[in-house]
Amino acid sequence: METPYLIDTHAHIDMLENVDEIIQNALAYGVKKIIIPSVEEKYFEKIIQIAEAYENIYCQLGIFPSEAKSWNDKIEEKIKELSKHPKVVAIGEIGLDYYWDKSFVDEQKEIFKKQILIANELNLPIVVHDREAHKDTIDIIKEFNNTSDVIFHCFSGSPEMMRECIKNGWYIALGGVVTFKNAKKMKEVAIEIPLDYLMLETDSPYLTPVPYRGKENQPAYVKFVAEEIAKLRNENLQDIMIKTTNNAERVFRI
Repeated sequence: METPYLIDTHAHIDMLENVDEIIQNALAYGVKKIIIPSVEEKYFEKIIQIAEAYENIYCQLGIFPSEAKSWNDKIEEKIKELSKHPKVVAIGEIGLDYYWDKSFVDEQKEIFKKQILIANELNLPIVVHDREAHKDTIDIIKEFNNTSDVIFHCFSGSPEMMRECIKNGWYIALGGVVTFKNAKKMKEVAIEIPLDYLMLETDSPYLTPVPYRGKENQPAYVKFVAEEIAKLRNENLQDIMIKTTNNAERVFRI
């Protein structure tokens, strides 16, 4: 039987120096596959190039909520065209972020809707960034998403919201925050979520888990996320690895 391995479903390794070393380190920690999200159109090609250069690296294409004002028809066409690449496995990260700037919420919503429709058209999953915009995010997905699998990246909602997501068949990705001592809500979500709907991520270089909190994050550290969840649930680490890996491989078709 193959040794269980981990997948980091969300790591901005294009923002890290020495990608080769980062990937080797991940492998040493049992992290075999990594998915790189995109946030701006100018990085699309770079992300695809990294995915092309390594066998088990994949990517997503999308415009992050804070970049909504940069949207134009050309970007829409570019996403549709580049997403035909076999290493592009999702549209992401897309969504709503009301934390930093609420002055262009309507533009954010509009671009979120457009990208959901692209994913539907291309039959790709959507990877959702939702920060302090839970209700609007859920409402828009319910209204505009017909065919795509939905992954809430770096989930920040309550156990009640998690249950609502599961009811709709959506997936939850948990990262380093679950290891933070005061992250009561995330720990509750980790304990309660059915494993069939759970994925793991780092969001590197951000949100580094304990014991490396405060340092730059990297995909290798998704192992600490898995260990914390196993501990919280009082379950076998291998079972967490196998289940979350199977979920990611099935949804992203990798």
